[in-house]
Amino acid sequence: MFKRVARDNSYKGRPLVEEFKRGMNERIRKRLVEAEFPPKSINQWYERAVKLDRNYRKSRREKKEKRRGELKRNRVRLRK
Repeated sequence: MFKRVARDNSYKGRPLVEEFKRGMNERIRKRLVEAEFPPKSINQWYERAVKLDRNYRKSRREKKEKRRGELKRNRVRLRK
């Protein structure tokens, strides 16, 4: 969605990167800004943000699944 809006807008270069950063998930933005080699171009920001977002979402799903599994095991123990 951001790419489509960016095409239709007059933002270019650094202002475009700043606008992209402003709309990002704060945790992801912070990790990219504090990285040893932070992204410079808008394409680097897109690529690295997408990777971090996928990893973040996958991690959250795995945590939920793990919690569900632990809850099921606890319920079985309580029934015995």
